[in-house]
Amino acid sequence: MKKYIKNTKTWMLLIPLLLISCNKYLDVVPDNIATIDNAFALRTQAKKFLYTCYSYMPRNGSMGDDPSIVGGDEVWSFDYRGAYFDIAKGNQSIVGPLGDRWNHYYRAIRDCNIFLENIARVPDMEEFEKNRWIAEVKFLKAYYHFYLVRMYGPIPLVRENLPVDAGVDEVKVVRNPVDECTDYIVELIDESMANLPADINDPAEELGRITKPIALGLKAYVLVMAASPLFNGNTDQAPLRNPDGTALFSATASVEKWERAARATKEAIDFAHSSGYKLYYYRPDFQQYKLTDTTVTQLSVRNSITEKWNSEIIWANTQARSDDMQRLVTPFLDPVNLDITVTKGELSPPLKVVEMYYTENGVPINEDKSWDLAGRYKLRVSGDDEELYIKKGYTTASLNFDREPRFYSHLGFDGSIWYGQGRYDDGQPNNLLYLEAKFRQRNGIGKEGFGTVTGYYIKKLVHFENVIATSGNTYSVTSYPWPLIRLTDLYLLHAEAMNEAYGPGPEVYEYLDLVRERAGLKGVEESWSQYSMNPTKHTHQEGLRDIIHQERLIELAFEGHRFWDLRRWKKAGEYLNQPIVSWDLGQEVAVNYYRPVVIFNQSFGTRDYFWPIDEGNMNINPNLVQNIGW
Repeated sequence: MKKYIKNTKTWMLLIPLLLISCNKYLDVVPDNIATIDNAFALRTQAKKFLYTCYSYMPRNGSMGDDPSIVGGDEVWSFDYRGAYFDIAKGNQSIVGPLGDRWNHYYRAIRDCNIFLENIARVPDMEEFEKNRWIAEVKFLKAYYHFYLVRMYGPIPLVRENLPVDAGVDEVKVVRNPVDECTDYIVELIDESMANLPADINDPAEELGRITKPIALGLKAYVLVMAASPLFNGNTDQAPLRNPDGTALFSATASVEKWERAARATKEAIDFAHSSGYKLYYYRPDFQQYKLTDTTVTQLSVRNSITEKWNSEIIWANTQARSDDMQRLVTPFLDPVNLDITVTKGELSPPLKVVEMYYTENGVPINEDKSWDLAGRYKLRVSGDDEELYIKKGYTTASLNFDREPRFYSHLGFDGSIWYGQGRYDDGQPNNLLYLEAKFRQRNGIGKEGFGTVTGYYIKKLVHFENVIATSGNTYSVTSYPWPLIRLTDLYLLHAEAMNEAYGPGPEVYEYLDLVRERAGLKGVEESWSQYSMNPTKHTHQEGLRDIIHQERLIELAFEGHRFWDLRRWKKAGEYLNQPIVSWDLGQEVAVNYYRPVVIFNQSFGTRDYFWPIDEGNMNINPNLVQNIGW
């Protein structure tokens, strides 16, 4: 058995992955066994170590472990929500960086290496099973490296753990150039794929375990990320060099990276299709009521997230359940039971996110020839045509009218219909739940820590079959694991890579239109040529790039993608320097309520694209260069 460097505080500060203790290697200790020999003595113990390697997976959708929820500009909340919200408010620091995951993921990689170095010794396992487990852990090792690169940029790669007799110079590692990081991550994924299953044969035991479609999906994303402006030809990062002068970023953009990404995204899509993955469409025959096309479209969009293990979920994180998130975004829905505290409704989209969604014609609100952009804050009363979107006869802002189906499927607002939660007959619109979000109304602000802070709610993440009790303080939540890769994600990644590599063309439109069709919209070419004030926008690369970016921001809203996409596109400086705007929530009447109010002015600079490396690590290891601006 290999011997490794002891786990002392000094060594840990150098780089946690390289400094393991044979006495403290697990987060999940098998039956109080604390030696590596015993951990790999039997299959049952080795399986516990396998699960330990999985245990480092992030808790996506968690306020405490996912920066993408409240760390950017997509969702706003109350001030007490912790480190990631402080990042959104510009309070990051090199002393104990907010949301720092450097040590966490290097420990994860350390345990993956221990597993890979010892699994061959397990006596009571067949070779095919060992090979599968090795493939899973290689993938996890790749994923943890990827997560670090996404957060910190170039990182020290750790191909294997250092032995106990490693010298000081060996331990004082340097950061590898970002292209080397990408190549190593892809190398690990490629090595894993030969022994990963195409699908899960035992759902009760294995859902969430790594499969080949997952590996291909992550590879596609990694290569798209590597080809994106943040990592490909980023002149802002050109000065970042190791002490020996090695450049960590290339200042020259490479179109070949986009071509490589396009091949990877197409391979991922083709294999997903061959494995049975397809876009999810809600089947109304499961309902006791005959539903309208309007409701079916909304449920097709909404349930593509909330219906667990549906046909388009390629990878869902079983360690990241949605229960708490659903309670945080669900408003008071029952007009009778107003004292309930198990739902808070406090995570709120700002007006700029609301305005991001298309009009009913499938183009942006500032491009639609027939949509009144200047009058979007004026009042309007809903009629028969809107009664499945907005309660008939209700006065609300014009901004909430004539929008695309995803607008109504993703968002709740003052006067909006909130389909489901025990009321399913859309043939009786007056009996459906609707929101009242002005001051002192049941869904408006009032009790501290409860209710919207912008005037809007996130409906998309709430399963339509959840039910709030009409008495007591209970909320029946239909839980689902947090989706990490959906088929629509791959479609949009492929459209992006193809446009960047080759420009507009039929294949780009094809994959965009598949996403738009499920959302109830016409294709890109038809929508822009007929309804946009810029009817040729989709015919040139730059215009189509903007279309693809906006389509991605809409389709994947609130799933944790916007935070990272704005960074890899180098658009965070544009978006995260805009103010956070809400309605005037302290008002009781519509004419006063529907006035935009700035509630926070965000600030984002070049340094904020990457996390700082903790100052303590920098002091111990002078070979680690700090990210620019920190």
